Amino acid sequence: MSFIKNGNVYTPQGLGAPIFMNDAAIGSGMAFLTGELEKRDPRLLEPLTSVTWARDIVAKTGGGWADFTSNYFVDYATSGGAAGGSGIIGGATNDIPIVQANMSKDVWRVFNFSNILRIPFVDQAKLREAGRSLDDILDDGIRLNYNKSIDNVVYTGIPDIGIYGLVNNPNLIATTAPVGTGGSAAWKTKDPDEILDDVNSIINATWAESEYDLTGMANHILIPPVQYTYLTGRKVSAAGTDSILKFLLENNIGKNQGVELFIGPSRWCAGAGIGGTDRMVAYVNDDKRVNFDLPVPLTRVMTQPDVKEMAFMTGYTAQLGQVKFLYEQCARYMDGI
Repeated sequence: MSFIKNGNVYTPQGLGAPIFMNDAAIGSGMAFLTGELEKRDPRLLEPLTSVTWARDIVAKTGGGWADFTSNYFVDYATSGGAAGGSGIIGGATNDIPIVQANMSKDVWRVFNFSNILRIPFVDQAKLREAGRSLDDILDDGIRLNYNKSIDNVVYTGIPDIGIYGLVNNPNLIATTAPVGTGGSAAWKTKDPDEILDDVNSIINATWAESEYDLTGMANHILIPPVQYTYLTGRKVSAAGTDSILKFLLENNIGKNQGVELFIGPSRWCAGAGIGGTDRMVAYVNDDKRVNFDLPVPLTRVMTQPDVKEMAFMTGYTAQLGQVKFLYEQCARYMDGI
């Protein structure tokens, strides 16, 4: 029989030598018990992130290793003839216009992407005991880095070397949103009809610049998340049930012409305008109007052991191109929303 006194366990005389157990020993025993009763979540909680390039642009994959990609363009014109070269001729004329074609080529940059995955043998062995794979964990990290690199190139490019993305191309026309009755150009001060006017204005501008070709009318609009939240969280009127966003999608000029409009949030639009203002980006989301290349997808190319560091080294590489606005008249910016 034993008893506890002042935190120590004693065995009375005649029952054997006394056993002493201090508070630290009791505490470590309880810690072990707690560990045994612990409910573990087997998931690995990864960093919060947002990658949206696949939603906002078409990627043209394949083609193999390259330094550049190119596109050919052709313009048509007529020379000679009456009626301004239109081809309308009289019954006795021999002055007939001649059709000519002018071909040109645009060249676009291709960038290399590389990451190295390093797996220390000891760390791999330890994690294997815990039922996890360090190889899989780091592989996921590289793929996340790859997608975030594409996101950067797609939306902002690499301005330091003159490569731009969807939201900051200096060759696209950027206008300032008109001031509404609330005294500001910001959408939060405008009523639904004024916001619709802004949306119709930018869509109509791309349509007009495209010679009123419906395939050149903007069908994809990106706005900052704050403005998107405002559109979805406010009703058209106190008596209505539809949000401003639904009102815009159902009443824009594109809807009237059979063009389905998409309006989505993009964090890259916040502060992208002139003077750090918020920007609305409108363009045709179609590979015939704007796209970018992925000549070589992310590939695991080689693995070798490093005895000195007791680790396995694996190389990953890929190639990605720049955003190509094939028809710049089909895209436009509006700042200050």
